[in-house]
Amino acid sequence: QVQLVESGGGLVQAGGSLRLSCAPSGRTFSTYGMGWFRQAPGLEREFVASINWRGGGTDYADSVKGRFTISRDNAKNTVYLQMNSLKPEDTAVYYCAGRSSYEGGSRVRYEYDRWGQGTQVTVSS
Repeated sequence: QVQLVESGGGLVQAGGSLRLSCAPSGRTFSTYGMGWFRQAPGLEREFVASINWRGGGTDYADSVKGRFTISRDNAKNTVYLQMNSLKPEDTAVYYCAGRSSYEGGSRVRYEYDRWGQGTQVTVSS
């Protein structure tokens, strides 16, 4: 079974940038639809962005549109989330997610069957 591992989180000042990466341990996920979700303390896990297996079909939550960019490099077996113009309200644990049986992404968390452990992103004001 493919396990996902996120990296790239950290502490950044408001207005700064971070790039998150997600790679599988073990088998490739090049045919998976992929997504990023986040969860702030006391809140439900929410959709951030998704991408299809070819690197197209991108979709973003309104709160991050124009600031975040999801991409993938199947040759490197990695999915990225470039986060620019970060705001304190972006502070959360960010999770990478995969759909092993579907090539497209989704906004619905229950449609993903592979999850990483999460990486903390903290944006200071």
